Amino acid sequence: MLKGGLVSIEAAIASLKPMERKVAQYILEHPQEVVRLSVQKLAELANVSEATIVRLSRSLHCKGFQDLKMRIAGDLSQSSLPTEAYQEINTDGSIGELIKSVTNNNIVSIQDTLTVLSPESVEKAIQTLSAARKIGVFGIGASGVIAEDFKQKLTRINCWCEIGTGFDAQATIAANLLPGDVVFGISYSGQTEDMIRSLAVAKKNGASVITLTRFGSNPVAELADIQLFISTLEKSIRSGAMASRIAQLNVIDILYVGIAGCHYEESVKSLEMTRQAVKVGKRNG
Repeated sequence: MLKGGLVSIEAAIASLKPMERKVAQYILEHPQEVVRLSVQKLAELANVSEATIVRLSRSLHCKGFQDLKMRIAGDLSQSSLPTEAYQEINTDGSIGELIKSVTNNNIVSIQDTLTVLSPESVEKAIQTLSAARKIGVFGIGASGVIAEDFKQKLTRINCWCEIGTGFDAQATIAANLLPGDVVFGISYSGQTEDMIRSLAVAKKNGASVITLTRFGSNPVAELADIQLFISTLEKSIRSGAMASRIAQLNVIDILYVGIAGCHYEESVKSLEMTRQAVKVGKRNG
């Protein structure tokens, strides 16, 4: 069953245009009513045009209003499941409460991401990365940690990969990319100026651009040939930095396993060779 309509709206609402945000807010306040409405009736009740509702559906990466309604209906049918909402991290509580809160937020972040992560886009990303001559992985700050993880995984299966965690490195890598190469840009906010400039250079040179950002419209995703999204809806900056990292790492693991599967025999051989190569540096290796 399709789902993720309400999660998509909550994740994207801050980046929507004013009239789209108006109808999005109406949907969040009346979800059970909306799934029974026509586009004409919803436009009347929300005091917007029918075209606004169509644009909102497209902004949420839905095929149309009917697709959005089906996803909302899927959300409502799952509302009875024992999934907790995001919890504010309370450092004054017990250690048991701290463990439960942080773990719950990470789990919910991954679950919410499943509703906005397109299987079609994931498949395209895996095929594009698997066929690439060279891969540039870009991330700045906290996203740089995710980029380092992806680079390490790709290196283990003998993918030619370079990493840029600052503008100078990213721009240098991007300037040397060619058609058939891929740049993978990781930016939770999708607003990082250095990332935008670097991806633009890579795109100008003919490289394919894949991005991993938070769900919604943002400048980084708009540069992409393939857009991948995560969703983290918690309000706290502290918990946001943690949960978004877990969601990003989960997507990286999905891509890594998919890429390795495209060249299974070669990947297994490379993994064993690299394991043996580093074994000598480990005690009782």
